[in-house]
Amino acid sequence: MLVYRLAKKAHARDISGTGAAMFPGRWNKKGTPVLYTSESIALSLLELVLHTPPMLVPNLELLTISIPEDSVTAIEISDLPSNWQQYPAPAVLGEIGEKFIHSGETVALKVPSCIVPDGYNYILNCSHEDYGNVRIIDQKPFYFDPRLKG
Repeated sequence: MLVYRLAKKAHARDISGTGAAMFPGRWNKKGTPVLYTSESIALSLLELVLHTPPMLVPNLELLTISIPEDSVTAIEISDLPSNWQQYPAPAVLGEIGEKFIHSGETVALKVPSCIVPDGYNYILNCSHEDYGNVRIIDQKPFYFDPRLKG
């Protein structure tokens, strides 16, 4: 199964989850290494635009990452609290992510995007015993059109 990630060129090949461990997101707590990916390039871009400071136009790389298709746990909107899309994210989402990480059941957690609920992001458990099967299969420069921040 293929997932996508846009990352600053300087850190693009680092799929260790170190960045998310230092600066946690919606689905992880500080100190927990995960890798945030998306089901499509367009959703990866939308997620990046939402989390990038307004005047910054980053030098980006697009990663295509292969993950084990048989190692995905899915969470549906009906499984989440009614305020799951709220910003900042409700703490319970980090707890859900932590429970997933510590269960060690699968490499990926499939979660609805809070921006496009019919789209999905994949949170990769960088500590999972099968994380070695996660591979970057393509990396290329990505042109970030500055009008997206206008």
